[in-house]
Amino acid sequence: MTTGYTSKTDLVAALIRELVITGELAAGEQLRQRDLAQRFGVSQTPVREAMRRLESEGLLVCDTHRGFTVAAPELGPVEENFQIRAALESLGASLAARKIDASGLARLRDLNDQMRALPDHDPRYAELNREFHFAIYEYARSPLLLSLMRLLWASLNGGPRVTRTHAESARQHGEIIDALCDRDAPGAAARTYQHIMGADPVKVSETEL
Repeated sequence: MTTGYTSKTDLVAALIRELVITGELAAGEQLRQRDLAQRFGVSQTPVREAMRRLESEGLLVCDTHRGFTVAAPELGPVEENFQIRAALESLGASLAARKIDASGLARLRDLNDQMRALPDHDPRYAELNREFHFAIYEYARSPLLLSLMRLLWASLNGGPRVTRTHAESARQHGEIIDALCDRDAPGAAARTYQHIMGADPVKVSETEL
């Protein structure tokens, strides 16, 4: 059993949630208990219990005929969650400014350098960006905040989409890192909020979600 999880159900729920957050399990995709049980090396019972838990979180929906599928968020809630993310992540940056260490700052700089080097529309950017932001959540040392951000990114169907260039995002990431390095909690919070709210979420149709 993986350390940090109190039961197989907790572990399976975390694994499925991660697949939804990263987009590996797409909106509308049907989930089969037997396939997931084989994939995670567990019986179908914890898979079924985990899926029911994720249904209560709004990540999955259950249909009499199709069984469990990944929920497809509507545009309105996506925009609202984008705003909620800005508020929560700015709080996370404020907490991280008080707790992050030298290795954490080096990790953020390395991720940002990798993003800066990528051309626009490179598919690798999304995962690096996700790792960057979740690193800040992790250094906030708040399990509740981390859980909330996982739910929010899942509701954004694989993460937030924005229209600015990679170079501009990397520049703003750099300002956040500078504030974290200076232990400037208010500055880290303000720059993070501006970074998120300064980018217009891309409007996508239901077929693209």
